[in-house]
Amino acid sequence: MISLCLGGVFLHIAMKNWVKLIVLTVLLTLVVTACENESNTLNNNDESVEQNEYSNDYDEIGLSKYEPSIELSFVRETSDELEGLINLLPGESLEDNRWSRIYEQVLGISINYDWKAKGDLYKQKLSFSVSSGQIPDVIKVSSEQLRILSNAGLIQDLTEVYNKYATPLTKDILEQEGRSTFDAATIDGKLMAIPDTNSSIEGAMYIWLRTDWMEQLRLQPPQTINDVLEISRAFTEMDPDQNGQDDTFGLAITNYLWDPVMSIKGFMAGFEAYPELWIVDDSNNLVFGGIQPEVKESLLALQQMYKNGQLDPEFSFKNGGKVKQQIADGKVGMMYGEQWGSFVVQSSKTLASDADWKAYPIVSLTGNPPKVPLKLRTYQYFAVSKDLEQPEAIIKLINLHLEKNWGETAEYNTFYSSSYPVWQLSPVTPYPAQKNLEAYRQLDEARETGNWNLLNAEAQSIQKLIEQFQAGGTDKSHGWGWDKTYGVNGAFSILDQYEANDQLLYEAFTGAPTETMIERISILHDLQHESYINIILGNSINEFDQFVETWYELGGAEITKEANEWYHQNK
Repeated sequence: MISLCLGGVFLHIAMKNWVKLIVLTVLLTLVVTACENESNTLNNNDESVEQNEYSNDYDEIGLSKYEPSIELSFVRETSDELEGLINLLPGESLEDNRWSRIYEQVLGISINYDWKAKGDLYKQKLSFSVSSGQIPDVIKVSSEQLRILSNAGLIQDLTEVYNKYATPLTKDILEQEGRSTFDAATIDGKLMAIPDTNSSIEGAMYIWLRTDWMEQLRLQPPQTINDVLEISRAFTEMDPDQNGQDDTFGLAITNYLWDPVMSIKGFMAGFEAYPELWIVDDSNNLVFGGIQPEVKESLLALQQMYKNGQLDPEFSFKNGGKVKQQIADGKVGMMYGEQWGSFVVQSSKTLASDADWKAYPIVSLTGNPPKVPLKLRTYQYFAVSKDLEQPEAIIKLINLHLEKNWGETAEYNTFYSSSYPVWQLSPVTPYPAQKNLEAYRQLDEARETGNWNLLNAEAQSIQKLIEQFQAGGTDKSHGWGWDKTYGVNGAFSILDQYEANDQLLYEAFTGAPTETMIERISILHDLQHESYINIILGNSINEFDQFVETWYELGGAEITKEANEWYHQNK
């Protein structure tokens, strides 16, 4: 999990390493100026946090204080980014900071870390802790690791604890996208962990188009997949950059086809193909979208684009960082991606200041509004050791974290956004899944009514950046991406339409991974990705049928059976 910080606004992004590189690149060009104006506020906040003594003024049992205080142990993944954040906060460390202090002062909970590690070393140590049973009081694990701990009898049933101690605010936020985030944490009818919820709706896809090229070539916004193909052809063959060279491509894609930006997921959705999702078929059974016939048609279209030179002939060797550089160099003018794609495509303005982009809705073959696939993004869970006498302590931490950021006693500029992502200092970091969409809706209402007084702190920070862009001064670039995402015709205006039109297609299988999934899913994922790549590069489309047959043989048939057993028992 990383955060994009601009002017006190933070986007939670849980992504691959190359995406971290992209976002950090954006930060290098934008964060200094965007945070300069709030640096004094940060200093003031640091002083007030250091001096403040917080008392417990809450009536809810889920925010009651332990007398005497208790110690609660975790393990913690660190990173260069987290260490850099701490270096920007005088008087604070991972063990002693604004969050650890308020947890102890208000709840009587002292946070300790049994060990800390970075990256691969953290994963290795976590895996050993799980397999050996040497776990702290609270441990954040994957759904697979959760099942291992549960089967070994090492963790507690939290069903009653959650029902009794979670505040109404916590329940509202953790269940903002329904109870599906709890499904994988529920084993044999018992809630064995609290989900570390991530926003699925943030995974919605858009078509990001370079509109100055569209105007140059007199192209209209796409209404169907055929329009997308025509734009791709024009961007490849009609010299959109007017340099007299055959050096542009129609569509940006990376060597990992499911990336959050520069992927093929949104394109394939236009064919009713959903390569990452379990979906419900006409017989009310679960089927895996990646092996359905609709995939073939979309792969054939991508194969033809590749043959026609509309895809980089070396895309299968290029990660997102390299493809993003192609966009920066003005070699590509279209990509599918999430709402924060605005900060990726903005890189093109360095070389060409008149470069402009806009998000458009994804489109279908027929022109009817397509379903927008949303994979379940919650993938980690807080489990509690069977030896902990106060299992409700983890709920209390979550309650207070949400209360101080989004509750009636919130101090957003102190505990969430004080020019830096200080929420990362906490061992628990829940957030509302629809907080960004809600910020857009507040901004949209304010634009209609002219009443800006009802904006929450996050929406206020975004509006300041948009106004900075609209003012047209020397620092207008710092608000460009925010306007493209949160502005009148920004990406979130499209997401609002997606939801209103019932276009959002949530993943249908949200349960704990089955035994065969744990054993075989990585093999099947690799098989699928390799098969898709090979077909796009020119192999016979008949290889898709062979892939499907092999997928079933290597465990897919058993996984489908297990997934349906879960589905018909729980839905």
